[in-house]
Order: sequence, then structure tokens, then C-alpha cells
Amino acid sequence: MIQIQDSSPAPTSLRDRLIEAGMTLLERDGVAGMTLRKTASLAGVSHAAPAHHFDGLPGLMTAIATKAFQRFCVSMEARMAEAPTDRVSQLHAICAGYLDFAAEHAGLFHAMFQNDQVSRSDEELQKASKRAYDLLRQACAPFSTTRDQLFETTVWSLVHGYAQLGFQRQVGQQRGQLLVPAFSDCLDKLIAEKCKAPVAPDGVPD
Repeated sequence: MIQIQDSSPAPTSLRDRLIEAGMTLLERDGVAGMTLRKTASLAGVSHAAPAHHFDGLPGLMTAIATKAFQRFCVSMEARMAEAPTDRVSQLHAICAGYLDFAAEHAGLFHAMFQNDQVSRSDEELQKASKRAYDLLRQACAPFSTTRDQLFETTVWSLVHGYAQLGFQRQVGQQRGQLLVPAFSDCLDKLIAEKCKAPVAPDGVPD
């Protein structure tokens, strides 16, 4: 698994420090352990400081989700940069980056997609989440002469389902009555059906 190095500069503003502290709390303690008071304490500032930068906990959670989407993109792009440039390898790579992030940053992943305190109408959050989806859309594009939203949605549903259920860590293991197949096998089958051709062992359609 590729280790993603965060290339963002160290936080310099108080707002950035609070966001970083909040992200650390989410990673360490989950949503239940995330409060403004704990965030301020971890950031080394007064308990009143978050009120000057965020509209309560929802404002901080929205800023955290926005930053998490940005790092999510880094995870996917890093995998793509390491992979061969053919369309099948690139699609596998972006999905691998997706699964990497979900497995390694479960608290952030929850904030990005499920936390009800996050304002989904926030402009910066929408911009960051759109960029993440656009990466997936662009990786799906070479499989069609025109945009195929059905294929995009199916790929997204597959990778997000594996990420959400934690199946990427359950490959070849029994999950209740289900023997979880490898994600790559499911994606290859989807690609083969899309291309109307079998997928060769190297991942490139014949």
C-alpha cells in the first residue's frame, strides 16, 4: 500500500490549527469524542477560540470535511501517478486510492459522507467533493465515447460500498454468510461487461 505523504504546509493560522486538531480528534476518538472544547485544548488555544472562526461545531465539522476531501484527492492521485497509464490500470488505481483513504482515515471518511453536522450546501465543501468525484469520472471516461453516467455510478457504488463496509480489509474472509471477493475481481468483471470483452490477467481487456 502506498503511504500518502501530506504535502500541505504546516498550519499557520489559528483556524488551520483548529481544523488540524479536530481532524486528529476524529481520527483518534471518532465523532463521539469530538467537541469544540477538546479541539481548542488540543490546538493549545482558549476554549473560546473556535467561536471566532466557526459557527459552532457544525462549522468546524464542515471545514474538516472540506480538508478531508482535499486529502482524499491526494490519495487517489498518488495511486494513479504510480500506476501504468492504460485506462484499466488507471481506474483500478483511483479505486485503490479511494479504499486506502477510507481504511486509513475512517473518522474523516465518516465526516465526509455521513456526519449530519456537516453543511452539505457549503461552497468550499461542494468544490472539494466535486473535485474528488471528477477524478473518478475522468477515470471512467476512457471506457465510453460519450459520458456514461450509468457506468460512473456503478463504479462509484462499488468502490464506495467496499469502503463503507470495510470489505477492502476482508478480502478472502468470511463476513457473516458472505465470502467477500477481492475488489479488483469485481471491478474487472464490471469493466469486462462494459467493454463486452474478457479481461486479460494483466488487467487489460483483450
